[in-house]
Amino acid sequence: MRRLIDGENGRTMLSADELERYSRHIVMREVGGPGQNALRNARVLMIGAGGLGAPALMYLAAAGVGTLGVIDDDVVTLSNLQRQIIHATPDIGSPKVESAADKIRALNPHVAFRAHHMRLDASNAMALLADYDIVAEGSDNFATRYLVADACFLAKKPLVTAALGVFDGSLTTIRAHEKNADGVFNPTYRCLFPEPPPEGTVPSCQQAGILGALAGVLGSMTALEVIREIVGFGEGLVGRLLMVDARAMRFETLNYRRDPSNPLNGDHPTITDLSGYC
Repeated sequence: MRRLIDGENGRTMLSADELERYSRHIVMREVGGPGQNALRNARVLMIGAGGLGAPALMYLAAAGVGTLGVIDDDVVTLSNLQRQIIHATPDIGSPKVESAADKIRALNPHVAFRAHHMRLDASNAMALLADYDIVAEGSDNFATRYLVADACFLAKKPLVTAALGVFDGSLTTIRAHEKNADGVFNPTYRCLFPEPPPEGTVPSCQQAGILGALAGVLGSMTALEVIREIVGFGEGLVGRLLMVDARAMRFETLNYRRDPSNPLNGDHPTITDLSGYC
């Protein structure tokens, strides 16, 4: 599998500090120096600094992603601390992006961290995505998931998207702007979930609760999939939905294909911009 980022060119050689910091990556045949350089040259945007975004951000920073951005307009509350491990008790009341920035800078000073304290919407999505190579999505509402998925398609950006239930979670990668080996466009998010569920039919995290450690599992897997996309090893989750059942400790994978009637890269596309979200 090809790398998303060229690890052979770009920035200068890894410093002595970086060589030691990332030594457990560098000795791996599947990563090595070129793979670590690819991580350092990568620009990753995380949507949300909550249950999924918190562990994902920490592992992406620890892995050596060179530029790491996060967008979130929320502040830290006491109830967040059961699962959002990037935040701590003294951070209560602070913007989540600022709390995340402090932890990331302490964890890895080689990471250029960008904090976007705002809400993602149709007016800012395309400009924001333009500055990044790959997007990781961990929001807690369907409106944002569809907006991010549509924007990534229009901006031609790979998307790793995760979702959580009370005892379950899922993860997939979307490269709908690209074609597969057969010359057919990869499936979109809307091929998997054509329409969001009716409002009020899916209880929120506040209403139904959530197992804190499950957020850590899916957030870590989100980081792993982003790293795999950047470095280029193994088999990715394009056209595959990974599902986790925490009650049964079961992992299953559902294969899905492009729907010719989908409104993004279908036979007769109807979504060509984000005006439908305005």
